[in-house]
Amino acid sequence: MQADYVIVGAGSAGCAMAYRLSEAGRSVIVVEHGGTDAGPFIQMPAALSYPMNMSRYDWGYRSEPEPHLGGRRLATPRGKVVGGSSSINGMVYVRGHARDFDTWAEMGAEGWDYASVLPYYKRMETWQSGGHGGDPAWRGTDGPLHVTRGPRKNPLFQAFVDAGKQAGYEVTDDYNGQKQEGFGPMEQTVFNGRRWSAANAYLKPALKRPNCDLVRGLVERVVIEDGRATGVQIRRGGKSETISAGSEVILAAGSINSPKLLMLSGIGPAAHLAEHGITPVADRPGVGANLQDHLELYIQMAASQPVSLYKYWNIFGKALIGAQWLFTRTGLGASNQFESAAFIRSKPGVEYPDIQYHFLPIAVRYDGQAAAEGHGFQAHVGPMRSASRGAITLRSADPADAPRIAFNYMSHPQDWEDFRTCIRLTREIFAQDAFKPFVRHEIQPGADVQDNADLDAFIREHAESAYHPCGTCRMGRAGDPMAVIDPETRVIGVDGLRVADSSIFPQITNGNLNGPSIMAGEKASDHILGRDPLPRANDRPWIHPDWQTAQR
Repeated sequence: MQADYVIVGAGSAGCAMAYRLSEAGRSVIVVEHGGTDAGPFIQMPAALSYPMNMSRYDWGYRSEPEPHLGGRRLATPRGKVVGGSSSINGMVYVRGHARDFDTWAEMGAEGWDYASVLPYYKRMETWQSGGHGGDPAWRGTDGPLHVTRGPRKNPLFQAFVDAGKQAGYEVTDDYNGQKQEGFGPMEQTVFNGRRWSAANAYLKPALKRPNCDLVRGLVERVVIEDGRATGVQIRRGGKSETISAGSEVILAAGSINSPKLLMLSGIGPAAHLAEHGITPVADRPGVGANLQDHLELYIQMAASQPVSLYKYWNIFGKALIGAQWLFTRTGLGASNQFESAAFIRSKPGVEYPDIQYHFLPIAVRYDGQAAAEGHGFQAHVGPMRSASRGAITLRSADPADAPRIAFNYMSHPQDWEDFRTCIRLTREIFAQDAFKPFVRHEIQPGADVQDNADLDAFIREHAESAYHPCGTCRMGRAGDPMAVIDPETRVIGVDGLRVADSSIFPQITNGNLNGPSIMAGEKASDHILGRDPLPRANDRPWIHPDWQTAQR
């Protein structure tokens, strides 16, 4: 087997690159270990808690015991399926704040500032506001990725936005447009009632071309000859075989598996590789380092009237929603139920939002466990730019072994202050008049949890990953010893090898990472094809005029 380009991983970035490279007439083989994404558990938006808890679709990774979270091992779901994590995620679509990308450029990712990436966001999107406002001039109209808004029929969605306004915060019509800061509608990668994963948007159209193929198998390592990547060794059907790349090998296996594959191939911290009997090809200490994520808490409220989705949280209600969706692709099953959102700043002197809210009209966990209180609602809240850093390292030289994942969550003192602030600001929002008709009492943390010690104990026990790992193959200047790839996405020290997925982010972006991951694949495609990047945008994003002196 041979192609011009061998892409490892049919996830968010890999699907986008398969589409763009094959569109340009190049031959492409995409290698994916996971299976098909067919079936209602993945395609029905409201069923999102199922696929990320199914070993059939998920790698099943867990963190090492986290020392600052009471030794808990946190679930780290990663998509092991066509579409990758875009097939098992919550379908929330966030580009990230303009300043995130300007910061990338300042950190050495030249050409990845906001003015440079905005045209790629526009190229990848077909955006429809569904009559809920927005910034059309900032959005795309004919890209493969459909971005929509939920119907927002439940009164709690508007109550959340109204409460934010009553608390003195900004309102925004489009957090993916000019103004991220504020309360407003949340966007989702859903189209015609179906999950619009990277597989549906990019890979399936690409596979209809004669020059794009999908191969199932576990990639064991990149084949490197005389300092150049020439293909990949894969295991399928119990035996190893090689797929040759005429031009380049591109890793798009995600923030956990891309660094793992680099290390298995001899690219990484030389001493660590030697511990596992791997001959170093390129000593890159940054491989696996710089691991970042978003942690969040669920602030849950019991409702005083039966307005939440809890009335459907039984076998009959779920069957009704499922049947309506199966036959018509409409109803509650056609939305992820994250239909209102907010981005706010934690204190004066913070230039752009550093706290994100997902609002949900039911009190329930990602694993599908509903609160015992019955009717309720919740805000997922967490800081956006934690200073804590972790690492991905090898457990062994066996490609079938899961790597060691150590996030080192809450290892920076600022994290604790930030989370306490998140809880107190959320309580203030839920205390506004807009929620008066709906609030019975606080379920968690609970009204008696007030002082710093009690809040810290709650955080230690209940903080959960928002499932946004990134940063483990950091992009930077070629002379930066901790950079893994250069701004053209080429692995430093090895020819014919690139990485493009969330692992290349120098710093985590504001919000969910599916959008930026797809954008990375779109932009990397132009670098791979040797094309001039799209012309820079001149749009000026909104920054709060009083950010230096006011929190809202």
